[in-house]
Amino acid sequence: MTGVNPSARTVAVALGSNLGDCGAHLAFAVARLERVLTDVRVSGFVYTDPEHGVDDPRFLNGALVGTWTTSPEALLSTLLGIERERGRVRSRVGAPRTLDLDLLLVGDLMVDSEVLQLPHPRFRSRRFVLGPLSEIAPGLVDPVTGKTVSELLRLLSGNIGGSRFKVC
Repeated sequence: MTGVNPSARTVAVALGSNLGDCGAHLAFAVARLERVLTDVRVSGFVYTDPEHGVDDPRFLNGALVGTWTTSPEALLSTLLGIERERGRVRSRVGAPRTLDLDLLLVGDLMVDSEVLQLPHPRFRSRRFVLGPLSEIAPGLVDPVTGKTVSELLRLLSGNIGGSRFKVC
């Protein structure tokens, strides 16, 4: 097969924002990621309440899937750089943020290091991640459970609990 990169892997990234112009922050992230990934697909975005009943602003969440050809650590570094470009400040765990980019999956890789855990350790329990991800990659497989994104979403009760719209 000519032209196929054997190191190319499908990656999934969760997008979130709950400070400032959330739609602009997510659009910025998508534009930046379209520069470094190929075959990019982006979900619709949904407003959701913060986890654990915290009294913070609502989040605008979505997901993005694309193809990446280098290390997952390099992609994580890229994601953190994009967050910094939008003024992300890490004052405390769970603090409101201009932009939050979580690396969910990198192909079938499983990594557990000081800087990176793959798959993302909490993505299976988050409707605000699985809902948007199921729109664009329902058949993507979690290498730990062997379940697809759509199967993982069905295991969670209820809907993703937000109002939905597409950011252009």
